[in-house]
Amino acid sequence: MSDAAPATPRKSSLATRVVPWLIALACFVYLYFRIDAAAARQGSSVVPYLAEVFARVSWTRWLALMIPYSLFFLVIDSAVVWRVINWFNARVAYTAILPVRASTYIISILNEQVGKGAMAVYLNRRDGVPGWQVGSSMLFIMFCELLYLTMWATIGVTLRWDSLPAVFHAIPWVAAGVAAFFALHLLYFSGSILPGSQIRNREILHAFRQARIGHYLGIILLRSPALLMAVVVYTLALRLFGVSVGFVEMLGYLPVIFFGAAVPGPMRSVAITLWVTLFPDNAGEMAAFGLVQHNFFIFFNAAIGMLFLRRANREIFGATTPGN
Repeated sequence: MSDAAPATPRKSSLATRVVPWLIALACFVYLYFRIDAAAARQGSSVVPYLAEVFARVSWTRWLALMIPYSLFFLVIDSAVVWRVINWFNARVAYTAILPVRASTYIISILNEQVGKGAMAVYLNRRDGVPGWQVGSSMLFIMFCELLYLTMWATIGVTLRWDSLPAVFHAIPWVAAGVAAFFALHLLYFSGSILPGSQIRNREILHAFRQARIGHYLGIILLRSPALLMAVVVYTLALRLFGVSVGFVEMLGYLPVIFFGAAVPGPMRSVAITLWVTLFPDNAGEMAAFGLVQHNFFIFFNAAIGMLFLRRANREIFGATTPGN
């Protein structure tokens, strides 16, 4: 590790703090006018219209879908983090990663990156792993997420080409660009191109220097069951809101929606807006669906994290012994 004095933390720029709220504001203004128009067509106003949508849903059946899915996601998500850390950082048991990963969902309500930072603190205290190297592993996971969402979106669009909006027909071109970038990425980090470049030697790129194509494929395969389960759960949940869609068609929609959910902004506003855009004839149902789906997932995962918080605090801040 460097002997240089640690850099003074910099405050986030005004743009970094304001832009997500501006994005959310634009989304909610758009949603309001779409929902207001749908309500007017039924001779109602926005609030009674949305209240009727919520009243029609069987919430017990909806919870019966969402709770197991959230637990399943935790198992898969923890497995991904565990696998990557064991590849590139240190030998850690899955049972040691799961409670720490679960507790980071609490922080992730406000900031996903701060949540990932808790993993860095844990491994630094437990095994002395430099924080930059753990940060590199988190970047590797995010990069693999881009790859697997692109792959599944392409599969879904190909299977339902004629039934999806025309804008989705750009996805195979996007996938081709991602594939080309990935090929160059592999060549660069293997030293086959630009062998004199020193950028690849930075600590934050530690995982990428170690990774081979099998590591990328392994994470895509390990992560994919969560997406396929989401396709089933979201399709069945959407039917509870009175909108029928097929499983294969949902496979075309959902990866794109998940990309939207990654856009910074309160209440996953971009993801909610995408649902309404994709189903313009059911503006109220889709706004309600997007709101409860994405925000229940965030807050229920945080509730799961609360169950593990005491152990996670002990693991991170208490005395730890390597290998435990």
